[in-house]
Amino acid sequence: MPTLETTDPKLARRCRYAQHRGKKATLTISGSLVTGLVHAVMQVKSSNPTRWIITVGAKQGMAA
Repeated sequence: MPTLETTDPKLARRCRYAQHRGKKATLTISGSLVTGLVHAVMQVKSSNPTRWIITVGAKQGMAA
């Protein structure tokens, strides 16, 4: 499963909403668009600034 690490709170919030609603999210991971269901949004509080690790259940490829 592709993972993304971000410090953008808006992106983390959008992914968390998509996870709870059961909707697909489209993210750019390593320059490739990935579309799929968000499996996890984990906050890493010990870092400064706060980071989020987002796991998406999808195959890499073009966004649908």
